[in-house]
Amino acid sequence: MRTLDEIRIAAPPDEVFQIAAAVDEWPDFLPHYRWVRHLEGRDELVEMAAWRPFGLFKYPTWWVSEMRVDAAELRIEYHHVRGITKGMDVEWRLEREGDRTRITIAHNWRGPGWPLIGWVAATLVIGPVFIHGIASRTLAGVKRKAEGR
Repeated sequence: MRTLDEIRIAAPPDEVFQIAAAVDEWPDFLPHYRWVRHLEGRDELVEMAAWRPFGLFKYPTWWVSEMRVDAAELRIEYHHVRGITKGMDVEWRLEREGDRTRITIAHNWRGPGWPLIGWVAATLVIGPVFIHGIASRTLAGVKRKAEGR
């Protein structure tokens, strides 16, 4: 399963990267994030929880990732180590486009370890409905914050 989300932001990549990498601050400006916290005293182990809205209803999601920040390459990588998305690899890539920034988020995953239906659930529901739903809202919130500076 692979999902790809992308947005263009009218702000320089260095400023956008600071917002994207400061995951502790996400719940302050991303209303769909319930919390983000570092675990076991390690900066690279991050627990995240978000809501996936469905009209009037909100479905809770949760995962733990190993986070790697590469400021020189303007890249943030996550490897999910707990939760239903265990084993998922996520890459945030920021690129300069003139005076703007393009962010691309790629999620790659084989799906949950459910016999017979894991891959189908990942491809038809988890990826396009949950992952894309949360990632697109996250990108829109980063855009609002970066362009509102």
